[in-house]
Amino acid sequence: MKRTMNETHDETCSVAATAEIIATKWTPLIVHDLSEGARRFMQLEHACPGISPRTLSERLDMLERQGVVLRRSYPESPPRVEYELTEKGRALLPVIREMRRFGRSWMVEQPTKRRRSAVKR
Repeated sequence: MKRTMNETHDETCSVAATAEIIATKWTPLIVHDLSEGARRFMQLEHACPGISPRTLSERLDMLERQGVVLRRSYPESPPRVEYELTEKGRALLPVIREMRRFGRSWMVEQPTKRRRSAVKR
């Protein structure tokens, strides 16, 4: 059976399933920040100006439930918790890179490089 454009996207739609993870506000930025390695909660909070601690906590919990992020607790005083990408999370990085490429090409004006004058003064 051939799908039509008007057909509802259900649980068998791979685009809808992926969008469930990355289409939530802040989530692509969190995944992008974690691409550089394990981060603590406060590091992620500072990397996403404007995100509330509650929202960050909800996003990290959702990403952990989805198997995208691993939460590690260290029995120290004070307790230390770090978040890092799982294999599934790292598999999202090409999508994030393409989002960056699209944004640079179509959404965000890049500063022009200053050209050196050929004439020396």
